Amino acid sequence: MNRRQFLQTTTLAAAGTLLPLHALAAADQPPGISWPIGCFNRPWLGEKPNAWNYDTALDGIKAAGYKLTGMLTRTAREPFIGSDATPEYLAELKQKIAARGLTVNMGALRIKSNVSLAEQIKDTRQQIDNGKTMGVEFLLTFGANNAKEYEDYYKLMQDASAYAQERGLKVVLKPHGGASGAAEEIQRCLDKVKHPNFKIWFDAGNIIYYTGKDPVEQLKPIARQVTGFCAKDCAKPKGSVWLEFGTGKVDFRTVFTELKQAGFNGPVMVECCALGDTPEIVTANARKNREYLEKLFAAL
Repeated sequence: MNRRQFLQTTTLAAAGTLLPLHALAAADQPPGISWPIGCFNRPWLGEKPNAWNYDTALDGIKAAGYKLTGMLTRTAREPFIGSDATPEYLAELKQKIAARGLTVNMGALRIKSNVSLAEQIKDTRQQIDNGKTMGVEFLLTFGANNAKEYEDYYKLMQDASAYAQERGLKVVLKPHGGASGAAEEIQRCLDKVKHPNFKIWFDAGNIIYYTGKDPVEQLKPIARQVTGFCAKDCAKPKGSVWLEFGTGKVDFRTVFTELKQAGFNGPVMVECCALGDTPEIVTANARKNREYLEKLFAAL
């Protein structure tokens, strides 16, 4: 080592002793946001349920470069965390997901609104228990579409939020029309349920699809309550959601800028992408949407 190399080495070493370890680690990180990005199975079902089976979806999610998934769109063969799921099925499902090197973070709750509130509570608690078995963090609910069911829904979510919290799981609400249409309805849900374990998974595409309102303006009043994001684009009210991100009406940059300012820390789950005639085409399109989000987050 010559004198110049010696001086450079000792100077860098001295500088390193002045910086905390987390600062040194941060220097190796890319700029921008590093929110977790995952993908649901819905793209491989497309407009026709059972187009391809769940194994195909899991293979596609892995091949598209995701490490995180969620159990959203159930089928007759895949009840996911539904109350009709058997212990044997859940064990096999858990193994299937792990075999692809994926982590599952969410299970969707299905509300049986045609039965009594007591029966709804019993059924939902079983789904929560199944979610606990699967190791999910979040339980996604879609609100209620019939105004006559709203009050029972609020009471059901009060119970579900408390029951889930005791088991270390979080109940989250997705904009889906009706009782969860846009900011006013979502805030009413939060006020009625009034439980700290009941938060929001925002869906900008659904705001457009169900209400035609501006997702950015609908996000602003509730942004601090958002703990996750279902990512889809949308062309117009009741229009297609099977789109490559950036080709519809969702202003993803402004939406995520608003979330960043509100202290959001993910996850962001891709729900839809452009469709195709083969699983491989769908997988390629799902990869494009992941890459779109990664580039966007790096620039925020």
